Amino acid sequence: MRKPLVMGNWKLNGSKTMALDLVTSLKKELAGIDGCDVAIAPPVVYLDYVQKLLADSNIMLGAQNVDTHLSGAYTGDISAEMLKEIGATHIIIGHSERRTYHAECDKFIAQKFATLKENGLVPVLCIGESEAENEAGQTQAVCAKQLDAVIDLLGAKAFNNAVIAYEPIWAIGTGKSATPAQAQAVHKFIREHIAKVDADIAQQVIIQYGGSVNDKNAAELFTQPDIDGALVGGASLKADAFAVIVKAAAKTKK
Repeated sequence: MRKPLVMGNWKLNGSKTMALDLVTSLKKELAGIDGCDVAIAPPVVYLDYVQKLLADSNIMLGAQNVDTHLSGAYTGDISAEMLKEIGATHIIIGHSERRTYHAECDKFIAQKFATLKENGLVPVLCIGESEAENEAGQTQAVCAKQLDAVIDLLGAKAFNNAVIAYEPIWAIGTGKSATPAQAQAVHKFIREHIAKVDADIAQQVIIQYGGSVNDKNAAELFTQPDIDGALVGGASLKADAFAVIVKAAAKTKK
């Protein structure tokens, strides 16, 4: 049985005051929730502060990025060892915003995946197609290519204790969300693609949906058999909305 994961990606948002208010509210809202794993990924400068705020809670600390190197002359980057030492467990890689704004390619993202696995951290691998690719019927080909970069480097077993987040780029921050049926079709394809290499891994891997997930559409998305929670952007900045999403996921059993 797969336990869903709902993860909040704060992106480039926040302050110490905001973090204190949000985490305090989330701890109250989510106390006692055990049917769903929960993580939040604040900006890197607040990781240590938020980790302390999360003490005595069931919420895990995530981060939004990692470098492939563990040390050296790489100004502005942060290593897997640093993230682990600070208490982060779930690390987002391959987000479309990193792919677009920082020109991160599939091979580089696969190397990040490998670095995280080597250091005992959980990669949250974002994959997904653009609007043009979607309209051209290339969704499956794009997702397969992004998955294969990891499989070719590490094998399918690398997805053990890892997370895949399907995020159609055309739905991120736009208010547009794939319908539950559309999202399910892609999640099913992802699971079947991995199953071609390793059926056991495919059955147990957590596949989240991301792309304008909110407190209004989450419950219906989570009823789909291959959707295991969500990677949440804007709604993760509002304690009440994020709590609704988590509680909806906690009701699903797969």
